[in-house]
Order: sequence, then structure tokens, then C-alpha cells
Amino acid sequence: MTNPTRTSAGPRAGRREWTALAVLMLPLLLVSMDVSVLYFAIPAISADLEPSGTQQLWIFDIYGFVLAGLLMTMGSLGDRIGGRRLLLIGAAAFGTASLVAAYAHSAETLIAARAVLGIGGATLMPSTMALVRTMFTDSAQRAKAVGLWSGVMTAGIALGSVMSGVLVEHFWWGSVFLVNLPAMVLLLVLGPVLLPESKSTNPGRFDLLSVPLSMAAVLPVIYGLKEIASEGWNVRYVVSVTVGLLFAALFVHRQRTTASPLISPALFRNHGFTPAVALNLVSAFGMMGSAYFTTQYLQSVLGKSALEAALWSLLPSVLIGAAGPLTAHLAQRGVHRAHLVAAGFAVSAGGYALLALVDTDSLWLLLAACGVLASGAVTVMSQLTDLAMSTAPVEKAGAASSLLETGTEFGGALSMAVLGAIGTAIYRHDMPASAPAPARETLGGALAVADGVPGLATTAREAFTSGMQAASVAGALVLAGAAVLAAVTLRRVRVPEETPEPEKVPA
Repeated sequence: MTNPTRTSAGPRAGRREWTALAVLMLPLLLVSMDVSVLYFAIPAISADLEPSGTQQLWIFDIYGFVLAGLLMTMGSLGDRIGGRRLLLIGAAAFGTASLVAAYAHSAETLIAARAVLGIGGATLMPSTMALVRTMFTDSAQRAKAVGLWSGVMTAGIALGSVMSGVLVEHFWWGSVFLVNLPAMVLLLVLGPVLLPESKSTNPGRFDLLSVPLSMAAVLPVIYGLKEIASEGWNVRYVVSVTVGLLFAALFVHRQRTTASPLISPALFRNHGFTPAVALNLVSAFGMMGSAYFTTQYLQSVLGKSALEAALWSLLPSVLIGAAGPLTAHLAQRGVHRAHLVAAGFAVSAGGYALLALVDTDSLWLLLAACGVLASGAVTVMSQLTDLAMSTAPVEKAGAASSLLETGTEFGGALSMAVLGAIGTAIYRHDMPASAPAPARETLGGALAVADGVPGLATTAREAFTSGMQAASVAGALVLAGAAVLAAVTLRRVRVPEETPEPEKVPA
């Protein structure tokens, strides 16, 4: 059966465009790595800078918060001033902030540098995808390029923690930031030569009021969901999520009524864009939810060191690296996009089913489950990203990309809250009432006091594994439902003919 989602093809990209894609992959890899690059560096930073507990949390979290809060703003800004121009500005900011962070002499300086890194990352992520949309107008080539983009972004999160451990072991903690500099310098040198510039011919004024509204919609929700995942249900966190949702309603109203919206409602009138964004969020829900449990399982159940756990977690990347190109090949051979997305969700659900079979000594089964789950997620994300970017006009590619990535942030935070709550509930149910209070709260708390209570560590590990199994069943059900939904909603989606190219600025 032919794939009706591919109805048009523009000029084929040549060596110049593929070389430019390789250059774009470097900053994308580093931006995704920066989410997890402090996993092993935090102890060394704490010993050197002596931050307070609150400062340490901000050092770790502010990058992700700023990144998530500014994605929509930067995506829209790139469509107005040009994706290449914004990318180069972001690269300069990211490189400068990396240098400041590497040689920071106080916690305040490091927090400020991490915030600027988040701003730079928010410019780089949507700009790279917008430029991919501009450079690859042939549908088959674009699908292959998007598959590579999705695989690199997924792999970067796993590689960040490993690189952090290796660098901190052999150098000082600032080295985890200095590795960003060569890639950013390369991008600044080659970007003006290799990358095309495109922007909207009639962007309208930039709606400044939408910027704080978008941040007020995104940040409280993500903060509340993450805190619920780590601390449990609390009135403060529920209020935070509620406030964010109220601002989200105001943001949507603003976009529908202003003459020059930050995110054009017309994007959602493109057939296929809305289901692509929604299903992509569900895929992120599945992928990030598993990581919440598997990282703890490797360290606290199997007893691996942090670096050992990170190295073991690289093995599933073999399947992840093959998933994107294989999916693009199948799409090029005519397999319907609805079938590919549904199959990807089904594979991810199968990964969760394997995870539900893991006991307290199942390293290889755990790694296989992670590989299967993540490869299905990459299949889904690559196809949905290609669909969303194909249905969006070229001049709105930055805004379209930013919506996808913001949805990914929401999906990840929601999964940690929902699946984390299920796992925690089972854990607390299975722990005996006679156990010390810290042991009844978390596995880490149990292991901290286990020396004085015979059998407590074993009981806690079994309870945590039971919680992971229950959450995995829930994850499998969600993704299986998403497979059915994808098969139904995407079966008649067609990518429209290419829109006229926007104004191009000479390189």
C-alpha cells in the first residue's frame, strides 16, 4: 500500500545541505546533553563552590526551566528575524555562557551562566529543526534528516551523564562545560557559509505580552509536575499546576485574538499538525517515564555506581541509533505513516511490557526493555516531527518546532508525575508499617537506614521493583491506546503541496 502522506517533493538536497545538517547536529547534541551533564558533576561543584541546598537545586534545574519557558518565544522570533540569524546568536550565547560556567567562582555565577545556557538552548533547538525544514524540501530526504535529528536529540540525553562522569573523573568539573566551545565555534564559522536563511515575508509585529504569558503557562505546570514526582502530592504543587493552566488559557485566548500572535492558530488548522503535537507529547510521556525508574533501579536495586549505571544505560542506544534511519527507509518504501506511528507506539508498549517482568536481578531484561521502548519512541517522534514540519508553512517552521518541543517537555514532566505516583503508591503499600519513616517514603531513604534494620534493604528493593512493574503496566496501556489512536487519526492525513518558498537571504 502506498503512503498517501507523501504527496509532494521539492528539489533534492545535495552535499552542501547534508554537510550543513552534520554541522547542525553538533549543537543539537550538546543542548540535549546539557539536560543531564551535571548528574556526576554536582558533588564536585558542591565541594568547590559550597552552594546552599536551594542554590544546588537551581544549579541543576534552571537550565531546563529556562529552556522550556522560552521555546515558543524563540521559535516565533526565529520565524521573524531568520532561523540562521537566531541560531548563530544562540550559539554565541551558549558558547559564552559555557565559558563563564566552566570558570565560575561562586554558586550565583554558575546559576546565572546556566540560565543563559537555557536561553541559548531555547534558540538552538527550534532553529535547527526550522533549518532542516528549509534545507530539505524533498519529502523522502526530509524524513531521513528528521529521523537523524530525533535520534541525535534522544541520544544526547543519555550521553550527557556518561560524558559528565568521564570528564569529572579525569579533569575538573568545569570541563563538562568547556566541551561545548569547539562545536559552537565550528557552528559560528561554518553556519554563515553552509546554512540558508529564510524568514516570513510578512511576520507582523512581535507580541511582547505573549512572552510572559507563555512562560507563565509553561513553567508553573512543569515545576508542579516535577515536584509532585519527587516530593508527592502537595497543595503547593497542585496550585502551581492550576495557575499554569489558567495562564495557558489566557495565552491561548491572546493568540486567538491578537493581530500578530506568537503562535499562529492557523498552524492547528493544517490537517495533521494537531494530532502530531498531541501524539508526540504521549510518546515523550512514555520515554521519560521509564527513565524515572530505570536510573534508580540500576543504582539502588542492582547496586551499580553512578558511572557504571550510566555506562550500562548506553547499550540501548544501539537500537535507538538504528530506529530513525530504519523508519525513514520504511516510509520511503511506501509504508503508511499511520502504520509506522502505530507500530512505534506498539513497540514502546512492548518495551513497557518487558519492563513489567523485571525482578530485583534482571539487568539484561531491563536493558532490552529500555532499548525496545526507546526505539519505538524514536520511530514515533521522527514520523510525527516530519508530519508536523511538513504540514507547517516554511515561514512558521520555528514556531511549529517549538510547539513540538514544548509538548515534549510537558509529556516528560507529566509522565514522571503520573507514573512516579503509581510507583510510589505501590512502594509505600508494600513497605511494612514497622519500617523506619524514611524507609517508607523512598528507596533511597530505606537504603540510608538499612544497616540498622535486618532485611530492610531487600524488602525496599522488592517494593520499588513492584512499583516499577505497576507503573510499567500503566505505561504499556497508555501507549497501546496511543497506537490505536494514531492508526485512526493519521490514516487520512495528507501532507499538502509545498508552499511557496519564503524570502531567502543570501548566505
